[in-house]
Amino acid sequence: MQITAPHFDEDEIASLRQCLQSGWVTQGPLTEKFEGMIAARHAARHAIATTSCTAGLHLALLALGVGPGDEVVVPALTWTTTAHAAEYVGARAVFADIRLDTFNIDPEALAAAITPRTKAVIAVHLFGLAADMEPILSIARRHGIAVVEDAACAIGTTWHGRPVGTLGALAAFSFHPRKVITTGEGGMVTTNDDTLAAAVRVLRNHGATGVPPATPEEPHGSWTMTEFDRLGFNLRFSDIQAAVGVAQMSKLDTLLAERRRRAEGYDRRLAGGVAGLVLPPSPSAETGHTYQSYVVRVGDGNRKRRNGLMAALSAEGIQTRPGTHAVHRLGYYRDKYGLKPDQYPLAAQAEDTTITLPIFPGMTDADQDRVVAVLART
Repeated sequence: MQITAPHFDEDEIASLRQCLQSGWVTQGPLTEKFEGMIAARHAARHAIATTSCTAGLHLALLALGVGPGDEVVVPALTWTTTAHAAEYVGARAVFADIRLDTFNIDPEALAAAITPRTKAVIAVHLFGLAADMEPILSIARRHGIAVVEDAACAIGTTWHGRPVGTLGALAAFSFHPRKVITTGEGGMVTTNDDTLAAAVRVLRNHGATGVPPATPEEPHGSWTMTEFDRLGFNLRFSDIQAAVGVAQMSKLDTLLAERRRRAEGYDRRLAGGVAGLVLPPSPSAETGHTYQSYVVRVGDGNRKRRNGLMAALSAEGIQTRPGTHAVHRLGYYRDKYGLKPDQYPLAAQAEDTTITLPIFPGMTDADQDRVVAVLART
């Protein structure tokens, strides 16, 4: 049994056929349509498609002017590129520990990590659960720093009934195959700030800043060339990807409902402490959860026992993986900044004791019964 799988049907095939028959396969009208669908869903004035969420985070920090000498606070438990984005622009990634009940950044740890060099914080909505944004935003305002949302896992997630994606200055979403919707690879930057949006658009397209003004001596014509006033990157989307994205967005609510239904199924089956597991938090009126991943934790904090449970599932052909990385323990950050494995103890504990259980479109009751049966007897 796979840990996850994308859901495709004739909608994606038809959309791809339309794209290919049009002859326009680079960034174009379908990309614009996909951007509009994301913007509408997440109540954003601007949605800007990129090659990946990683690229989106990179572009967001560049648009904010983050650079050498600056610091960016990131949660110690996250996918590596949350921290990498800060390093890409020459800043320093500074870690803050998490709350073990949510796996998201602890606002108190965030406040303690801020220094006069802090320029931004990246708040991750990990596994599809919205971060505790009220204190994060309050702390950021108090210190005059920007908030970037890492919404890689959080398409469709809400916080206090409001879609994530415009709670901070900018946000970045992922369309990797493990996400709720996918375009193979791909990402999206969202913002309500016109100036930041313009900067992201320039930076993703080689630094192109438009054509020079026409003059009486030289009006615009086929000879007019785009100017490049900034150093930019080729981080554009393609209409082939957008064709898939448009079809995927049309079934987003169905996919989200199925994930929530399967998460509730796990909750029922694992209630009462099966295998000593601590279940993920349920969504609430304040904090939405879309279950990009269903991540449980071994309650006694025993990595060896966690590994034994994962080995037992693997022996039955059931894929799992740890939740994600305690990034401060990875070689790049450990060696560059002299970080200790236990420096962020809750992030380390989460890496050592979490299990991502299978959750995917088309999963059946029998599939879930099988997963839980292995856990219960191990």
